[in-house]
Amino acid sequence: MVNFRMQEFLEFAHDLVTCPGQMIRDRFLKRDWDVSLKDDRSVVTEVDRQAEEMIRSQIKKRYPDHGIIAEEFGNENEEAEFVWVIDPIDGTISFISGVPLFGTLVGLLHQGKPVVGSIYQPVLDLCCLGDNHSTTLNGTPTSVRQRPLAESTLLITDPLLVPQYQDQEGYNALCNEVSQMRTWGDCYGYLMIASGQADLMLDPIVNPWDILPIIPIIRGAGGRITAWDGGEPDSPTSAVAGSSDIHTQAISLLNR
Repeated sequence: MVNFRMQEFLEFAHDLVTCPGQMIRDRFLKRDWDVSLKDDRSVVTEVDRQAEEMIRSQIKKRYPDHGIIAEEFGNENEEAEFVWVIDPIDGTISFISGVPLFGTLVGLLHQGKPVVGSIYQPVLDLCCLGDNHSTTLNGTPTSVRQRPLAESTLLITDPLLVPQYQDQEGYNALCNEVSQMRTWGDCYGYLMIASGQADLMLDPIVNPWDILPIIPIIRGAGGRITAWDGGEPDSPTSAVAGSSDIHTQAISLLNR
């Protein structure tokens, strides 16, 4: 049944991830909002909350029996067969800093496993959709690129988090092997991996809404995505994504 309805779910994921796009883009350019801190000390704006409300309302209208896991307003019916995962603005620090390397994430879990993922960057109007078997960028099939580690581009959201959650020496060893490292991170970094514009993307710490929507996109683009130690990312605490060969080398260096 899931395979039969996959196109339906992909189309709905596209509608969900893009529905707050115009609002987010307009507010990003106007800079007409305040920033506050949540209990975990992460930043949030009213734009994050408004975007999530828009997405949640569409899910409840279309699939009232489906569950929701989301960053701003919590979980509902998360034990359901189908559960939607929402990060209304992944990369809020970039958003509030005027940097367009953020996006909206929406994914679908079936019996706890990621089956559909979507990333939308509203300023650049880029939408990436994946279902573990194929991935598209604005409707065009896309894939990870094949490049030797020594010629690769490594991306990370925040390198300052590495020593707090992972092995700094392993990370340094990997950085010494790649051609260049940049902090083009959050969901935009994974979009770059899936579309063949970079080679490795790292996050030493993640929440479920940060990474579950990304898994079907990377896998659909022919890439591999795991936790930092190489384990499966379905119960995520960290993430490493790239082409299969370069991913294997990265995991070895990160955990040597």
